[in-house]
Amino acid sequence: MEEFIRIASHFALEGSIREIKPLGNGLINDTYKITTEGDAPDYVLQRINNAIFRDVELLQNNIVAVTSHIRAKLEAAGESDIDRKVLRFLPLKDSDKTYLNDNGTFWRVSVFIPDAKTYETVNPTYSRYAGKAFGNFEAMLADIPETLGETIPDFHNMELRIRQLREAVAADPAGRLAGDSGELHEILAAIEQDADEMCKAERLYREGKLPKRICHCDTKVNNMMFDADGNILCVIDLDTVMPSFVFSDFGDFLRTAANTLPEDDPDWEHVAFKMDIFQAFSEGYIEGTRSFLTPIERENLPYAACLFPFMQAVRFFADYINGDTYYKIKYPEHNLVRTRNQMALYRSARSLEGKMHDIIRSL
Repeated sequence: MEEFIRIASHFALEGSIREIKPLGNGLINDTYKITTEGDAPDYVLQRINNAIFRDVELLQNNIVAVTSHIRAKLEAAGESDIDRKVLRFLPLKDSDKTYLNDNGTFWRVSVFIPDAKTYETVNPTYSRYAGKAFGNFEAMLADIPETLGETIPDFHNMELRIRQLREAVAADPAGRLAGDSGELHEILAAIEQDADEMCKAERLYREGKLPKRICHCDTKVNNMMFDADGNILCVIDLDTVMPSFVFSDFGDFLRTAANTLPEDDPDWEHVAFKMDIFQAFSEGYIEGTRSFLTPIERENLPYAACLFPFMQAVRFFADYINGDTYYKIKYPEHNLVRTRNQMALYRSARSLEGKMHDIIRSL
């Protein structure tokens, strides 16, 4: 605890620290709750994973720009209890930076939001909440004056993911294609058959038809905070907030939420795309984005629902061919199982595209 107190002492905290304990079970950053004495607010201390977020200055500049813009919007709208509706990051005591570089280890502190909770439940009700929350989040940032950078460059670039797969196939560093009995080449053929079509977003962007927005890029139900009455307070986990296509927020949520099974379930023959989740999330999202969404963004939302399981299948498959160098695995064929699962979800989603278009048009 002494080490954490030393780190926290660099930030402009109010009150005295009573204790610091681990908070949550995040996979990327190490997170701790700072409990203070008396009436001072409590805080969240995080070690930023700079192996993933390599430009911490850019990361924190993005977050400060986004939270400041949202705070100004809430103040202009006369909202109350604003500190529970947008995250607030503390500066250092001796500068306006919102992160500490402690000999190559990076830390930040935000104000803890009391009497708030997150949910893991994925059902139509919470999917509708998520659609509206993330849609509203994008809408509030549609006029942000600052230019934000990409915290993970080309994170959702389908053309890049296809290139990476082709490079893996050409090198075959683990010899898995060379020893293949046929299945790997069948998966590769299925991917290549639709690769050009799935790279549509990048082409539309180059043609000037598709804008980039400020998106969350990690749209999960548990990245929203609710109050005790079930009202949405704010969107959290802002590390991946950056310029992207709205397809990122729409498609990435549905990739996990609309799958009948977890992404690494080996029973891929029972994977299916859940249309009740699609409808609920779409209802919330269209309501939240009505102020800015263009016709071309709107009409391609079903494409986004198909794009993200396809993209994830490509990423899992490339990692399998490369010898499992990126994703953590629990057994030798884990990435191959993930690939089968995501390709099954992709095929299911493609078979329902017509129904998706009908739903989007109805909204």
